[in-house]
Amino acid sequence: MNSDTQYEDTVSIMVLENIKYKLLHAFRTSGESRTSAETATCPINVGKSVQVNEELRRAKIDGALTWLRSELLEMRFQDRQLAQTLLGLNREIQRLRQENGSLLLEPDNSDHLETCTRHLSVTNKRTHRQ
Repeated sequence: MNSDTQYEDTVSIMVLENIKYKLLHAFRTSGESRTSAETATCPINVGKSVQVNEELRRAKIDGALTWLRSELLEMRFQDRQLAQTLLGLNREIQRLRQENGSLLLEPDNSDHLETCTRHLSVTNKRTHRQ
């Protein structure tokens, strides 16, 4: 994995965590101030109470979605690392085979290399689009 991609993933995770924190903090603060204002002015104001509960519910959902996005970014990062590790191992195996005079590739090994290369290519294309 190159350093630019790793940097982009790290920055994306930090931005998502910051958004999550701001959303939770904003809704927590506005919900607390509205609830205290409602009880002071009108103790039986059901409409505003429902609205506050709806906003809190949306904030929790937004927070959960933000968390899921950050987890998916981490999984993508780990997926790329694993694909690159497997490609490196395959190259090393091929190099060792050539050193030992066994130049024949088994059909399933070349299929694995092609699959890993294609997977890494697709993963990188998806990353650069976002």
